[in-house]
Amino acid sequence: MSAFGFGAISEATKNAAFNTFLLFYYNQVLGVSATGTSIALAIALIFDAITDPLAGSLSDKARTRWGRRHPFILFAAFPLAITLYLLFNPPELTETAYMVWLGVFSVLVRTAMTFYHIPHLALGAELTDDYNQRSTMYAFNTFFAALGGALFIPFSYRLFFPTTAEFNPALLNQAAYSPWAIFAGGIIIFAIVVCFLGTKSEIPRLRAHVAEHQSRFSAGQLFAELAAAFRNRSYRAIFFGMMLSTFVLAVEGIFNPFMGFHFWGMTTEQLTYIPLGSLVGLVLSMLLIPWVTRTFDKKPTLIGSAALTIINVNVPIVLSLMGVSWFPEPGSTTLLFILIISALVTATLGPIIFATLNSMFADITDEHELEVGERREGVIFAARAFAVKATSSMGLIFGGILLDYIQFPRGAMMGEVPADISWQLGFIAGPATSVITLTGLILYLGYRIDRNRHAEIMSELDSRDGQ
Repeated sequence: MSAFGFGAISEATKNAAFNTFLLFYYNQVLGVSATGTSIALAIALIFDAITDPLAGSLSDKARTRWGRRHPFILFAAFPLAITLYLLFNPPELTETAYMVWLGVFSVLVRTAMTFYHIPHLALGAELTDDYNQRSTMYAFNTFFAALGGALFIPFSYRLFFPTTAEFNPALLNQAAYSPWAIFAGGIIIFAIVVCFLGTKSEIPRLRAHVAEHQSRFSAGQLFAELAAAFRNRSYRAIFFGMMLSTFVLAVEGIFNPFMGFHFWGMTTEQLTYIPLGSLVGLVLSMLLIPWVTRTFDKKPTLIGSAALTIINVNVPIVLSLMGVSWFPEPGSTTLLFILIISALVTATLGPIIFATLNSMFADITDEHELEVGERREGVIFAARAFAVKATSSMGLIFGGILLDYIQFPRGAMMGEVPADISWQLGFIAGPATSVITLTGLILYLGYRIDRNRHAEIMSELDSRDGQ
């Protein structure tokens, strides 16, 4: 379980690079408009529409001595690291050429990640079919993903982006991005190799589990499999609910570095303390996940944890927006402490949410097998991954457009952003986007696989296999 989960550090590193650094780098350092940057990033969505289901279906159909998933997992490592480095190290270009460079290498990074990420998620559904153990399995995956993000950003700030008189915010230092990208690529390769080697012993069992009558890959078959997946009511419920939640996370991801520096008034050194709260929260989350899912089942766990997260994120932002007299000033130690506590709560609830979601998708693969007679973990998780990336891309576009709409200045130093623009920044990152997340919670109500229903599914599958 730990080796499977450790592989998620690679995705966390790539996501942190995209969500925290990429738009800031192209907009604030290279001077590309936020809207143009966002559009260039979103072009990758067109390619994701092809590569996500392709990777899922190909890994479903693959027959190798290394099994179905492992070859894809291993061979994605170096292309992913190399393209990420090139994405953050373009030659000196015009603004339009920077947009083209950004679009091309975003596509390449995302494609390499697709051929790792989807087989990796599908592998988790194959490693166990136990209802509660799946939650634990994906809890490890979510734990390492959150741990990777929580450690990668502060290490990046401390090692490569110290605040100086010349660079404040420190992310304005263009020279630091080359060694930082090498650091990120090394982490990605290491995490994927550990995942491959740590789960390699399971290959014979997984290979034997695949039905001999599994259909061959074809474009027509791929579209038929996707259509069949969407006929499942539970799949539609969490698919579209997750789309809305991911959209909000993407907008918040775009705004996070701007919020940290210009809304909360923190330096990179202060921001490195916030993940300390996240680390404590991650440990609490790992202790809570098995108990929570056994006690409350998966759907109420998902909805309750998501609702608490929305409240936790919004409380400090709303208090600051309202100008409450007792709320601490930007950049103060007291405010930093509040943000650390908020990060602790979010880090406790976040892994519960995503581990539960992935476990629910894995349970759907069993119901789907009962419906269609084939194991299609790759297709199920491919559509899920595409939903995440599609809405992330839309969130990138929307976030970039909003930054231009509120006329956020390029290359802004600390204290130079007008108060009304900072206020609009906080309003969008908090209350405005939370309305969308609440709509996603309503959609989750349509999910209908509980513990009893899953037991029925597995009983029917066992009976059919025994015939």
